Amino acid sequence: MSDWAAKRFWADVAVVADAGGFGIRLDGRVVKTPSKAPLVVPTQPVAEAIAQEWRAVDVLIDPRVMPYTRSANAAIDKVSVQFEEVAEMLAAYGGSDLLCYRAHGPDELRARQIDAWDPLLQWVDATFGARLVCTDGIMPVDQTEASLSALRAPLFGATPFELTALHDLIALSGSLVLALCVTQRRLNAAEAWTSSRVDETWQAEQWGIDEEAMDAAALKGTAFAHAANLYGLLQNDLSP
Repeated sequence: MSDWAAKRFWADVAVVADAGGFGIRLDGRVVKTPSKAPLVVPTQPVAEAIAQEWRAVDVLIDPRVMPYTRSANAAIDKVSVQFEEVAEMLAAYGGSDLLCYRAHGPDELRARQIDAWDPLLQWVDATFGARLVCTDGIMPVDQTEASLSALRAPLFGATPFELTALHDLIALSGSLVLALCVTQRRLNAAEAWTSSRVDETWQAEQWGIDEEAMDAAALKGTAFAHAANLYGLLQNDLSP
């Protein structure tokens, strides 16, 4: 069965224990990923979130409004089969983390960056032993191998589903540090997203709001919040 059939054909959606995890059944039929693998997720809260998306389908199946299903498909079909490559790609953010690149000026913007970001860099040093060096402007700054190695460890120690959530937390914010702040509950998703937008918020205050840019940012913010919720559901401690 393809889970991307054009129209709803089922009446009942059920979560069942399946292959060491939890699967979804549509009138008893197994939901599969686009690559035809059984859609089996690690925790019941994730499965329930996916099941609710399928229950909410009216007539046509629209993957755009089924983020938990999309994330599960990505974890199974993409991340699990190239885990090392994905983890390496995300680890590279440690060498160019958003929080380490500060504006030359004006002083008000620099002050905001210091207030928002310095406590988080201190936290990641204390928590993971990753002391990161900051610089002004956009010229690359070298981080120590010890710090980069410390930041790699949580990525390579993650499950494919956790790494899927981490991918979006890191890629959308531009910061491995912010992603770790979310997964370790140093910040909630809204706080972390606001921290990632310090520069953009200041620019909007100075020059006015770009509606198109704001709309794009809102979509990314929603995706960021979803990734944070997914990570929480994987720990069995949040509701969708």
